[in-house]
Amino acid sequence: MFEPHLVGAPAAPDPGPHPAAHARVARKLNPGSAGTLRWQRRFGPQQLGVRHRLSHNGRTRYTTVELLVAEEPVTPRTDRTVALRVQVHERDLQAALRAAGARWDPAAKLWRTPLRVARLLKLQARIVNES
Repeated sequence: MFEPHLVGAPAAPDPGPHPAAHARVARKLNPGSAGTLRWQRRFGPQQLGVRHRLSHNGRTRYTTVELLVAEEPVTPRTDRTVALRVQVHERDLQAALRAAGARWDPAAKLWRTPLRVARLLKLQARIVNES
């Protein structure tokens, strides 16, 4: 049996995904329901569900168990705000920016929007460096 934690152990060839990964889900069972108690005794409260999958020819049934392996707080990504230069006569572009939630900065005479919005509208070339 291959044990990756052994120092100097040869690398195991990647066999690819298990056939069950592409098998059709025949039944999904929630924790505590009939057919999950054996697995719940084994895996405890980390068990989130059991699935029975059938092979493509229907001759093999695979039983898979979904386990909770980590729990961490989510820290939302901060999207960098960029300044865009848009000419006065470009009314359609101003309307598109407004619709996407961009704000006009009258002091700087620039539009302020998250970088993802500028990328979505393909306006990266109009980003102004304000350093």
